[in-house]
Amino acid sequence: MAEFQAEPAAPVRTATLWAVLATGVLSMLLLGDGLAVNLLLVAIPAALAAYFAAEAAGRRPRLWTLTWAIGGLALLIVPALRDADWPSFLAGVTAVALGSLALHGGRTWPAVLLGPIGVLNALVTGPTWGWRGLRERSGGGRGKLGVGLRALVVTAILLLVFGALFASADAAFADLLSDLVPDVSVSGVPKHVLLLVLGLAGSLAVAHTAAAPLRWDRVQVPAGRPRGRFEWALPLIVLTVLFAAFNAVQLAVLVGGYDTVLEKTDQTYAQYARQGFWQLLLVTLLTVLVIVFALRWAPRDGARDRTLVRGVLGTLCALALVVVASAVRRMDMYVGEYGLTRLRISVVAVELWLGLVIVLIMAAGVWGARWLPRAVAATAAAGVLAFGLMSPDAVIAERNVQRYADTGRFDLDYARDLSADAVPALDKLAEPLRSCALQSLADQLGEDASPWYATSWGEARARDILRDRPPSKGADWSVCADLGESTAYR
Repeated sequence: MAEFQAEPAAPVRTATLWAVLATGVLSMLLLGDGLAVNLLLVAIPAALAAYFAAEAAGRRPRLWTLTWAIGGLALLIVPALRDADWPSFLAGVTAVALGSLALHGGRTWPAVLLGPIGVLNALVTGPTWGWRGLRERSGGGRGKLGVGLRALVVTAILLLVFGALFASADAAFADLLSDLVPDVSVSGVPKHVLLLVLGLAGSLAVAHTAAAPLRWDRVQVPAGRPRGRFEWALPLIVLTVLFAAFNAVQLAVLVGGYDTVLEKTDQTYAQYARQGFWQLLLVTLLTVLVIVFALRWAPRDGARDRTLVRGVLGTLCALALVVVASAVRRMDMYVGEYGLTRLRISVVAVELWLGLVIVLIMAAGVWGARWLPRAVAATAAAGVLAFGLMSPDAVIAERNVQRYADTGRFDLDYARDLSADAVPALDKLAEPLRSCALQSLADQLGEDASPWYATSWGEARARDILRDRPPSKGADWSVCADLGESTAYR
């Protein structure tokens, strides 16, 4: 990767080393009990280390750099708010991707897609760079950094000794310390040491990448060989006609009603919706790929070719948006029949995002595609953030509770598998169904609570609700079995 390497990294600043140390210490103290707001607390000093290193290298933050950095930190709010693991994991992965964009910069597709590789490469070079800077500044224990480290050690010893004495002298003070200070027991020393090392190595990798990023914009993607107008246009025009025919049928179904279609196809309402959605989702994805390859091989000899490309692909994109709307409508029909699940809400979100990508491609055909890679990445990150903030498990529970109120049908087994984010919605159910749905969650949350920094707001709110209105221990489980129906996976 030498051809993509920027100039050698500037010497590490003292401020960078302090930020790296803070990241390592916070990782050691906060990350051993789960992930919530502690992830954001650890990321902030790591971001500061990157800022100080970039400043020493003469890099100034630009608008897109700030956008990626702020977006990455904002995504880490999701684990602090939501108890469900799956949106938090998605937000964490996306935050890493945005962080790599902030560190490397770049506006091309290779820069957007290959950024995380540069951070992995810095896991080797970053610690070496940091150790060299540490030795230069320690001055054999006489430098400012050596003085600072000695002061930290003395401070830690004093806090440990006098804190332990005060805690043993007063039970209330001991309880306060147990809530505020992480429990670092002897048995947990290996884990904490590992977290310290990972925090130091990770923050040094981030800082080194900011000081000397790989220039992925230099990757040259060979242009596709332009095709003749007939060879290029004929397949796409035929595909466009097929799209138009399908959309015409959808319009006819919408006007004539679904009952006529179901009678002719010998399908149930739910079968018609379920059968169509997955195919239409695949159609949307394949349409995006077709457009990408069509642009690569599009004729480009002059104004007439540009007009042809815009006309054919613009029409195909517009018809693809109708397909997106049809797919979303079919899933709405299916959810109305069988309820909302994590899989269903996830694929609808992906379908909507693919529709947005098609709109961006249409806009690029009018105003140019230079901004398209970063716009696609930004919309993906914004979608993940919105998905996490809306609390998918809470939305699922609310929709299914409303469905129960309308139809009297409720998937009790699926409700029991939801996270604590669903508790406020499930709390609205009438007894004994409420107790049946919440009992398993109450048992899970009744275990020893995690420290404040590893407890999400969703979990804390669920604990408050269940403490004020605990599930009935004497719930009639046979009644719940009759009320609930296992239809989540139909």
